[in-house]
Amino acid sequence: MIKEQIQELAKNIYNDVVANRRHLHAHPELSFHEVETSVFVARKLEELGLEYHKMADTGLVALIKGDKPSDKVVALRADMDALPILEANDVSYKSTNPGVMHACGHDVHTSSLLGTAKILTDLKSQFGGTVKLIFQPAEEKLPGGASIMIKEGVLQNPTPDAVLGQHVMPLIDAGKVGFRAGKYMASTDELYVTVKGKGGHGAQPQQNVDPVIITAHILTALQQVVSRFADPKSPSVLSFGKVIANGATNVIPNEVYLEGTFRTMDEKWREEAHKRMKKMAEGIAESMGGSCEFNIMRGYPFLINEEVLTANTRGHAEDYLGKENVLDLDIWMAAEDFAYYSQVAKSCFYRLGTRNEARGITSSVHTPTFDIDETALQASTGLMAYLAIKQLGN
Repeated sequence: MIKEQIQELAKNIYNDVVANRRHLHAHPELSFHEVETSVFVARKLEELGLEYHKMADTGLVALIKGDKPSDKVVALRADMDALPILEANDVSYKSTNPGVMHACGHDVHTSSLLGTAKILTDLKSQFGGTVKLIFQPAEEKLPGGASIMIKEGVLQNPTPDAVLGQHVMPLIDAGKVGFRAGKYMASTDELYVTVKGKGGHGAQPQQNVDPVIITAHILTALQQVVSRFADPKSPSVLSFGKVIANGATNVIPNEVYLEGTFRTMDEKWREEAHKRMKKMAEGIAESMGGSCEFNIMRGYPFLINEEVLTANTRGHAEDYLGKENVLDLDIWMAAEDFAYYSQVAKSCFYRLGTRNEARGITSSVHTPTFDIDETALQASTGLMAYLAIKQLGN
């Protein structure tokens, strides 16, 4: 049976996948600068006899066509970029690029998709249809590599019937995966705010327009956008993580600078919230004698897993891994540029367990100590190959 063949192939190539993952982990590159990563992936595709073409500068796209007749197409996506984090792990494959680290598992995603490509290439005679491999740059930085690749036609020639993606999750044990149908991850917008007043001596506030006090009112009032204007059935998050006044105990500054994030799962409400936040902040500042520049950098849309596709994909995962190893996921207010695919094509984005508490592998993504239980790489490669073949109707 095809399942047993895939499982055996995944076992046979496991050491190669680990080696590829460790190479990528040791040589991380930031968003839009994945030059050597792209060269490495291209070389591995050539070794498999696969032709590829470049997109979004460092992205690559390749096709694997089954020998049996079929017009069906499924796309498999992996992101390749790293984060500006100084790695703290003491491992042989530690980052050799100081201040840059694969702290979000994109090395896992890329090496896994290369492993999946090897399995599918070896099994071409046993399935029909086309698998489109998408090695995508710059998931971590706006405007997101997915949006650029889509504009450049990654979902055309041929157009996939479905797009599948996987992402590490250190909250789930290695060997398990998680699914959620429908809305899964939030949209994200970056907020850059400057509150302006008139600085001066702290002992003479009557001569000044205090931007610190104005900012305090704005920060408190803006939470009403979520608590009083948003539908409580639709999740929203508004957080400010940076507030810089640069005054002193006796110095009121001329301005205060803020940075924050707004996230939700409803595009119509997202637009309304943008207008409400801007109007409220500017109005408060003006009423208190100051002014406010409220700039919103629009980020990724919310991610939605198509219901039928996700149900079918989950069922195939249960068949491949066992029902006990497939979990339900809750909504996740983080953002992912895979959302761009989900807005224009039937998509399913699932989670790959990488945790091993007994070995102390529990750190969250985006931390200096993030790592994975590499046994997850056997599940990641084989499962995605199985899902692709099943999606193609084989």
